[in-house]
Amino acid sequence: MLMPRQKTPNLSVATLDHGQFDLEAEKGERGTLVCFYRGYHCPICAKYLTELDRLVPEFAERGVNIVAISSDKEDRTRMMADKIESKNLRFGYGVSLADAKDWGLFISTSRGKTSIGVEEPDLFSEPGVFLVSPDQSLYFSIVQTMPFVRPNFKELLGALDFAIANNYPARGEYDGEV
Repeated sequence: MLMPRQKTPNLSVATLDHGQFDLEAEKGERGTLVCFYRGYHCPICAKYLTELDRLVPEFAERGVNIVAISSDKEDRTRMMADKIESKNLRFGYGVSLADAKDWGLFISTSRGKTSIGVEEPDLFSEPGVFLVSPDQSLYFSIVQTMPFVRPNFKELLGALDFAIANNYPARGEYDGEV
């Protein structure tokens, strides 16, 4: 299990238009928001990523870099970027399911075609959102077992503003006996 204030696993994936994403090399003043999404087959992901794409400049104003990553291959990732008419979002692709599990993501099996008629991959990860500090320690995370009820990125911006203004530390760091 990933722990706040502890180093996250390394993460390196190809991106559509920005070369190789390497978490260790990221230089965001306040870190990197890593948004794992299910893949092109997921209509909820498309809506979710559309909102994130719109808010990338606001995160950048706060010193936070963003990457959206799935286990999809390059072609399906490009179809997702085109579908949402992405203008700002950096899309990573081809994350291994082993790496997804290292990040604590849940893995699902295909149920065939989705409600929009797109075939699900045999295996894919469920969503997760991680704010990783510049030193690559975990600041914040949400991991889901289902595609529904995602965190609201606008609310996350508000929480980020509060954390910045109050020098609020990562929470959930205690790992002792209870």
